[in-house]
Amino acid sequence: MTSLNNYNVLFLCTGNSARSIIAESILNRLGADRFTAYSAGSRPSGQIHPLTADLLAGLNYNIEGARSKSWDEFAADSAPQMDLIFTVCDNAANEVCPIWPGHPATAHWPFPDPAAFEGPETEHRVLFANVYEMIERQIETFIKLPIDSMDRPTLLKRLNEI
Repeated sequence: MTSLNNYNVLFLCTGNSARSIIAESILNRLGADRFTAYSAGSRPSGQIHPLTADLLAGLNYNIEGARSKSWDEFAADSAPQMDLIFTVCDNAANEVCPIWPGHPATAHWPFPDPAAFEGPETEHRVLFANVYEMIERQIETFIKLPIDSMDRPTLLKRLNEI
């Protein structure tokens, strides 16, 4: 792990336009004293979904500089070493991931894909808000874990139980 007090966390999804961006934003806000969050995608869309940006801006997140990016950036030698990696969609969880420097602990936290929804905009916005709340609850539970005192097998078990 990076240090006893600060862990680098990477959230992965296929497009890196909604769920992983939301998770990165939430953890950087709620866990700023212990965690630095990042996000990436296996096949990044190249842009943050407009409703992701609207939702986060409406909740007073600073999304300046947020962007959809490839997970290859975080497998490079120059990238920050990750301590924990979470896949937040089933597609990314089933893909062959890069070999991550440092062999971080990994877990799969599947959430519905609000970016894939087709329907009225009002329903689309509700889905984004619902997914945000699911991710926020998961992260609130995660940041309460006594990570500093857990051995790797216990940590992996707990991360996958949340």
